Formats: sequence, structure tokens, C-alpha cells
Amino acid sequence: MKKRKIELAVISDVHLGTYGCHADELIAYLNSIEPKKLVLNGDIIDIWQFSKRYFPASHLKVLKKLIGMASKGTEVFYITGNHDEMLRKFSDASMGNFKVANKLVLNLDGKKAWIFHGDVFDISIQNAKWLAKLGGYGYDVLIMLNNFVNWCLVKTGREKYSLSKRIKNGVKGAVKYINDFEKTAAELAIENGYDYVVCGHIHQPKKEHFENKNGKCLYLNSGDWVENLTALEYSFKRWRIYHYNHDKLSPFFVDEDLKEMDMNELIASITDKEVDAEKVNLEKTEDENLGNLGNQGLAQD
Repeated sequence: MKKRKIELAVISDVHLGTYGCHADELIAYLNSIEPKKLVLNGDIIDIWQFSKRYFPASHLKVLKKLIGMASKGTEVFYITGNHDEMLRKFSDASMGNFKVANKLVLNLDGKKAWIFHGDVFDISIQNAKWLAKLGGYGYDVLIMLNNFVNWCLVKTGREKYSLSKRIKNGVKGAVKYINDFEKTAAELAIENGYDYVVCGHIHQPKKEHFENKNGKCLYLNSGDWVENLTALEYSFKRWRIYHYNHDKLSPFFVDEDLKEMDMNELIASITDKEVDAEKVNLEKTEDENLGNLGNQGLAQD
């Protein structure tokens, strides 16, 4: 099936290694697109809650898919978040088309996009990390409970229900926190001359214009792949929020070549890519030189 070609895709808050992660749906989405750039905007691997007892095959396939996309020419930027903060020690490291960073600035058709996870605005993480981690475990338990409730609802022919969304929407403090987060990110972007500010972290997909006396910018949030199953896409100078649950695409299965490759082969395919390119250029030069010599010989005859 033909893939959609897009300039840029942004996903965040996948939380691989937790029960709430929708890895199969994410693989289906990644198989449906062909982006020039892919930004993984934090909390892709949930290192806070990582356990050897739970990391199913579908979660490993996501990692293989991401590395596979990099090996095939997509620029992949892994921006660190709070749940994968251990990777910040590898900031500015790169391996072929796969790069790790704490933040990213991209030039998109003459406009500047400021991309970062957003946990820098979270006071609970900065001042009481143990409380934030405890909240992460509580959220995972809530998602597990919600999955069971939704299974029961589907079996009885009723619509799915989000407990966490209900709690967030019903608690004034949570609503205020989200509003403050969005406003702070937008105001900082305007102050620093950015046209777009792209975040994750709060699991709240959004696209909204902000304006003050100093200027204006477009605030964007990629949402998550735990509850909302959303991503951001940029093409033809426009941003859109992609909703997996609203997509009527036919199922996309894991690429056949990806099934056969193990992780070591995928990594090798990235690192050897540049070497292979040099070989092609060298062979091309040699062929041209031989061709020139042949033409000279014919001219002399």
C-alpha cells in the first residue's frame, strides 16, 4: 500500500515498557507514512518504570521500526523527556540519521520551529522527582484499570471511556496546569522569536495560535500514544494533528524486511550506509574514468 509522504512527523509520550502503551497502533501509523524527518519528542521509552518482566515483542518492534526508518533515509531526532532522562548524557550524539538531543530548532519553509519535550516547566519534576515518579506509577495503574473497564464496555456494546481524561477535566488544578503550560511555552517562543513551539509531556494534543504585545506564534502539542494516539504532521506549510482513532486506513503490517532483521543488523545498516555511499561514488568515478579512456581510444583509432 502506498505510504503518505510528509515533510515532518512528531510523536511523543509513547511510554514503551508500560501497560498503557499502544505499540501495535503506533507501528501501523509509522508504516503508513514516509516522512523526511521524524521527531521523537520525549518519553518514548519509559525508563522510570522499566522492568525486565514487561517489555513485549510489540514494544521492541517499535524500536526496530524507528531504527529501520533511519536506515532508509529518514532523519530521526530523539529528544529526551523526563521518563527517558537517562539518555540526556548522550545529548548531541548521532549514529547515521539517528540523533539524540535535549531540544531542537528546525527551519520550516522560512519559519523557525522550537521543539522540546516540556518537562522543564513541571515544578513537581524539578523539586520533587520522587513524587513525579510515584504519580507515573499511579497513572500506569489507572490506565490498566481503564483498559479493563473499556474491555467490559466494548463487550456490552458501549463506547470506551477515559478515566484519566475525566479526572483531568474535573480537577481545576489539572486544567489550570495545562493552561499555564501552554501559555508559558507560547510566551517563551514569542520572546525568543520562534514561529512554532512544539511540545509533548502533558498528553494533551493541541494546535492553537497565541498572540501578545510582543508578537505571535503557533503552539502545538503532539499528545501521546497511551490515551489519545495522536501525532503532529507538517507538509505544504501546514500543521495538522493526526488522530489514529479517526483514521480509516486499511491495516499496515510490519515490513517483511523488518521482521527478518535483528537489532544488530538494523544498527549495522545505519552505520554502514555512509560507507556504502562512498563505495558507490568511488565505483561511479572509476566507471567514468574507464569510459573516458575508452572514448579516447576510439578517437585515436
